[in-house]
Amino acid sequence: MIKKRILLFLFIFVLVTLPVSGIEQGENVYVIKIHGEINSAMHQYLQQSLKTVGMDPNAKAVIVEVDTYGGLINAAVDIGRTIVNTDIHTISFVNTKAESAGVLITISADNIVMAPGGTIGSAEPVPNTEKILSFWAGELRTVAQQKGRDPQLVASMADSSIEIPGVIERGRLLNLTSLEAKELDFLDAVASDYSELLDGLNISYSNIIEMEIPFRVKLAQILTSSYMMTLLLSLGFIGIVFELLTPGFGVGGTVAFVAFALYFGGSILAGYAGGGIIIIFLTGIVLLTIEAFAPGFGIPGVGGIISIVVSIVLAADSVATAVTSLFIAFVLTIVAIVLILKYAPKHHFFDKIVLKTSEKPEYGYLATKTKLDHLVGEIGIVKTFLRPAGTVELNGELLDVVSEGDYIESGTTVKVIKVEGRRIIVRKID
Repeated sequence: MIKKRILLFLFIFVLVTLPVSGIEQGENVYVIKIHGEINSAMHQYLQQSLKTVGMDPNAKAVIVEVDTYGGLINAAVDIGRTIVNTDIHTISFVNTKAESAGVLITISADNIVMAPGGTIGSAEPVPNTEKILSFWAGELRTVAQQKGRDPQLVASMADSSIEIPGVIERGRLLNLTSLEAKELDFLDAVASDYSELLDGLNISYSNIIEMEIPFRVKLAQILTSSYMMTLLLSLGFIGIVFELLTPGFGVGGTVAFVAFALYFGGSILAGYAGGGIIIIFLTGIVLLTIEAFAPGFGIPGVGGIISIVVSIVLAADSVATAVTSLFIAFVLTIVAIVLILKYAPKHHFFDKIVLKTSEKPEYGYLATKTKLDHLVGEIGIVKTFLRPAGTVELNGELLDVVSEGDYIESGTTVKVIKVEGRRIIVRKID
């Protein structure tokens, strides 16, 4: 019995003292990489990574490696605040650039280290309106003050109206190299790698653990970039136009489906969009489909366009980004329409998707010629709303007609004023 108790005690002791799975023993320093365009997907990755680090009782510090040309202001603000509010020691490592939104992320850490040849600055907001600049410069100054850095020096990276004698003249944005930043005491050290960085800050460590950016975040980062958003929207709209100009469902519809799927898929991955926004978009598609089978253009068409535009704006990270992307996409779509109408019918590829064969008498085709001239002067009743096309009952027969351009309600009495081939033109009788 005593032997069994001793064995049980030893077994429990071994279980308790075993290292936790996935966590190195000793003093651990983690590396979180902020690379590429700054957006909400990157913020989600940082939050999850810091949560993982927080579960390690042996975590000594976190190196936030910054290498970016910038990105969205609101995402940068969220990332900066997350870094400021974490309890663990944070170190920004600029390797090799921290431009624009990357400035706020860099100054949010407890220490700043730059790689030789690195740069930081040029943080002017886009669009540079007075309101946005005031908010952005204020955010930079606030974080700089919290971390004991020169707020005026940081603000001059965003506001070209700030002049600092001997540093930056009025009308220019401050951008510092690693050597310049060191001379201004903006940095704590210059280092080429993680080990040199930690040694320079006198931080002891046993392990350096690099946290890789998940594929989901990389994909969301690519799909939600301003350039990719514009490209996907352009392809989507051009695909729809091409599909409307060709019979059946083919290349245009497929391109449009894939483009919009990637657009909204990226927004979902980045956390911008949810199920509700997808429903709004699909509602717009349904309304436009209904409009396509109805004569003229009415409420379903307007509602469909509004629904699609609203869903696209809501799925973007900001209204400004969405509006800019939509504007560029619409311009490119108009250009594409002109080119399609001008050159596509002449191209051999167009022959494969559009039937161009004519049913000529010499080929054996005989058309049934129906004279409708006798209808001129006849009086009828409108059965479906003329917008301006619709249906009218003439002599007990339902015929497709068009008005002179007016919208005529159902039940109105009309008169046939002209017949052009099989086109019957009517006018409202007062």
